[in-house]
Amino acid sequence: MVRVIPEALGRLIEALEQLPGVGPRTAERYAFYLFKSDQVKSGLLAENLTRLHTSIKFCPKTFALIDATEEVSSLYSDKTRNKQLVAVVADPFDIAALEKTGKFRGTYHVLGGLVSPIDNIGPQQLRINELLRRIDEDKVKEIILATNASVEGESTALLLTQKLANKKITVTRLARGLPVGVDLDYADQITLTRALEGRQAI
Repeated sequence: MVRVIPEALGRLIEALEQLPGVGPRTAERYAFYLFKSDQVKSGLLAENLTRLHTSIKFCPKTFALIDATEEVSSLYSDKTRNKQLVAVVADPFDIAALEKTGKFRGTYHVLGGLVSPIDNIGPQQLRINELLRRIDEDKVKEIILATNASVEGESTALLLTQKLANKKITVTRLARGLPVGVDLDYADQITLTRALEGRQAI
């Protein structure tokens, strides 16, 4: 059988196709770009991919992404942050979105996803029990439910509200400055700031 492209390039294209939102044509363009680029650039990418899983870990307290050399997230250990105010987010990158507003001085808790039966993600796959423990340990006074304004985000927020019903804390939700269906990491800073400042009790 005649080979159209070299085996190594074909394997790279197949690997790139595994990335979210990357189809066959996009994978081919990425692969050809890397081949035609300076070898140093490709080498740097390969080096960082190799180190990815050994250099990063989850914070045992907040479950944010941290360097492997750190014990806990600096956003948690920082003494200027209010540990009694916790924003609950779905994924680590949601933290970056909220931090860009410069308006939040509390800490975070990453659930590790949203309730989604289609994706076989139920409450047991989320870090809800860890959140409940943290509420007691840190004497948390307010929980901000900062999940996306999507069906999954709303379902998760409702579930958490029910789980927190017996806790003597204030539970708030980001205000409706966030359009339905927009992920936190795609929202602009002004919208996020208004949503954060206009949060409402549930």
